[in-house]
Amino acid sequence: MDRAAKKELVATLNQVFLNASVVVVTHNLGLTVSQMNDLRGRMAEAGACVKVTKNRLTKLALEGTDAEGIRELFVGPTVLMYSDDPVAAPKIAADFAKKNEKLVILGGSLGTTTLDVSGVKALAELPSLDELRAKLVGMINTPATRIAGIMQAPAGQVARVVGAYASKDEAA
Repeated sequence: MDRAAKKELVATLNQVFLNASVVVVTHNLGLTVSQMNDLRGRMAEAGACVKVTKNRLTKLALEGTDAEGIRELFVGPTVLMYSDDPVAAPKIAADFAKKNEKLVILGGSLGTTTLDVSGVKALAELPSLDELRAKLVGMINTPATRIAGIMQAPAGQVARVVGAYASKDEAA
């Protein structure tokens, strides 16, 4: 990698650390190409990204960002995962690590907060942003459905009473 490419990579990673909501750092202890592609595919579906970078360049990119506290995690074969959704990357990383012992979660960063392994796993257990939105819509929609049901019942009763009086007048 030449000097210009390294500068570009550091600048790109710096933007990642400045803009991403969450960053997860893991050790890659021998994942195969197909396993890595599977992980990348899962991350892409959730709107997250996976990067394998040189630790020295990553440490340079961390300077001046909120995620600077994770600097000591970049030792050995590391994989960087990040997303705008604060739950997406930790959830997929934790799920993948459960099924594959060759991926070990080291920690991460959520804004200015440095996370250890248990912090990343705690984030992974939270519902995703889409799941929270669905629950909120469901909660908002339920009272409206009940109100519509209540409003229809008296109207139906009034219609039956009017219908009964109409049929009574016709019979007389």
